[in-house]
Parts: sequence; C-alpha cells; structure tokens
Amino acid sequence: MGMEGRQSVVEISKTMPPPNPLTQLQTRFKELETGFKAWLAKQSLPVEATVVTATSAVQGAAIGAFMGTLTSDISSPFPAPPPQAGLNPQAMASLKQAQALTGGPLVQARNFAVMTGVNAGISCVMKRIRGVEDVQTSMVAAFGSGAMFSLVSGMGGPNQAANAVTSGLFFALVQGGLFQLGQKFSQPPAEDIFYARTRSMLTNLGLQNYEKNFKKGLLTDSTLPLLTDSALRDVKVPPGPRLLILDHIQRDPELMKARR
Repeated sequence: MGMEGRQSVVEISKTMPPPNPLTQLQTRFKELETGFKAWLAKQSLPVEATVVTATSAVQGAAIGAFMGTLTSDISSPFPAPPPQAGLNPQAMASLKQAQALTGGPLVQARNFAVMTGVNAGISCVMKRIRGVEDVQTSMVAAFGSGAMFSLVSGMGGPNQAANAVTSGLFFALVQGGLFQLGQKFSQPPAEDIFYARTRSMLTNLGLQNYEKNFKKGLLTDSTLPLLTDSALRDVKVPPGPRLLILDHIQRDPELMKARR
C-alpha cells in the first residue's frame, strides 16, 4: 500500500469512534481468565484441584450469602421446634429441609460453598484423569456435591446416608439433563467454523458488524489472502472499513505468505 493509502488509513482510524470501554474490559477479563487457566494446567493435580475447589467455594459462598439475605425473612416461619414438640422423624426431616433451603446468609453461604466447591473439585480431578469433560464427569461431580449438600445442610434427617445418596442421585440426573441440553444449544452453527479467523480480524478492528457482509458474500477464512477492494465493495463494505481490512491483511505475515 502506498504512502497516500497509509495516510488514508491513519486518518480513518482517527475519525473512528473510540473503542467501547465495556468491550475492552470484557477482553481484558478473558485474557486474565485464559492466563489463569493456562497457569493451572501446568500445575500438579493436587494443586489444581485445591485452587479450583477453593475459588469455586468462595464464589458459591458469595452467591449463597446473597440468596440468604433475600430469603432471611422467609426462614422466620420455620423456627426450631422445642424437644417436647414430639414431631415424628419424617416431620423433623421435612422441617430441616425447609430450614436448609431458607436459612440466613451464613447458612446459605456455607451450603453453597460446599456444593459448588465439591462440584468443581471433582470435575477438575476427573477431567485431569480422564482427559475429557463429558456428561459422565458432570454427573459424578453433581452426585458428590448433592450428597455433601445434604450432609452439611442437615437435610438428611435420621437417615443421613440414605438421604445423601438420594440427593446425590437427584443432583446427578438434573445436571446430566442440563449438560445434554447445554451441549445441544451451545454448539455454533456449522457454517461459523469457516469464519473463525474472519470474525477475529473484524473484532480486533472494531468492524464486527460487517461479519454478515462476509457471510453473505461467502468470504470465508480461506478467501482472506485473496481479498481485494472490489470484492469487499461487492458485499457492500464501506470505503473506510475496506481500507482497514486490506491494511490489516497486508500487515499479517501469514496471510501475505498464503497470498504468494
């Protein structure tokens, strides 16, 4: 690109609106998250499991405390009955379940910390050992978190072991269903795999709104080295963005190598 073309790119860059602070914050957060995950992957299994369990427990405690604050007024109708009340074991178990689900901030923080921490810890260990995060891993982790939640919250009543197993199975079935549902709806359309690099380029340039133009013209990742001004004009990309895209392609060593 000649001197005049580069000057045009600089002028267009100056006239473009500044990047969205929220988008920058999200990008920075993703970079930190990626770096943290990369660091964890290099650690031993005990270290990774400990860190993942602790961080997830803290997050769960925060969520539980917030929910406990919202439900603190609901827990008042469920006071602990005096010993002389003479409630049968089944009634006592039901009352404890109600108290566990409507406890104050500290109670809910403890319950959610245990539930989320155990779930994350088991998932981490199984993923490291099995090398895959699938529905089996998700269900085993959910079983462990459900069983521990039952024991810690006191929902088990007189038959704590049996009720812990029942709660664990319930959690596992629910989590297995949610995992399968999430897999079904989280998979991107098949055509998107052909525009991964294109999407990244447009996002970096702040031109993600023109992704639909590329798809409409079937300008996939494989066509990036071949892009010309006329091709971009044909898919109705304005002059300014065209210059930025072409300048980016000329500055990318891999794309220029593919062009040759």
